[in-house]
Amino acid sequence: MGKLIIVTAPSGAGKTTLVRHLLGTYNKLAFSVSATTRPKRETEMEGKDYYFIQVEKFKSLIAEDAFLEWEEVYENQFYGTLKSEAERLWSEGKHVIFDIDVKGALNLKMVHPDRTLTIFVKPPTPESLANRLRDRKSESEESLRKRIEKANYELSFEKKFDIVLVNDDLETALSEAEWIMEKYVFEETGKNLHLKSNIL
Repeated sequence: MGKLIIVTAPSGAGKTTLVRHLLGTYNKLAFSVSATTRPKRETEMEGKDYYFIQVEKFKSLIAEDAFLEWEEVYENQFYGTLKSEAERLWSEGKHVIFDIDVKGALNLKMVHPDRTLTIFVKPPTPESLANRLRDRKSESEESLRKRIEKANYELSFEKKFDIVLVNDDLETALSEAEWIMEKYVFEETGKNLHLKSNIL
């Protein structure tokens, strides 16, 4: 039976790097492509980066209960996970992996609790996360301050997830992520995946 693997973290903690590594390591994993109403960027491809949907169509899909989870991040800028996307990947014999923010992860984990493994990626300290965000040099001080505030708030939710993976040394974190997959996703024991919080 196909499973949902939800990888979440505050911005800058390294969840995208971990997800890309796992996708490159295991061919039984497939990435869930999200839907959004924001405009497509020049470098993006429909169905690969996102499913790009007009606002009114997105709202009608909400009314039809077509999403596993969705949220309005900014006014009329929606993001969500289509039920049809997970069903499509499950039908191909894949386990579905998500790279999703903390709020979306909390919503998504309630949909299929017996088929879901949630992994919260965190930095060794809040200060190290702030330093990582500063080192990007990609935004203004005000924008950076808001991002750090949000990250500190999101760190308070770690106990709501099954496994907390501390990303201090990247190579160690990648190895631990593989261990998690081997033990809780690919081990065919039929055990219930809904774990109590285990901290690596």
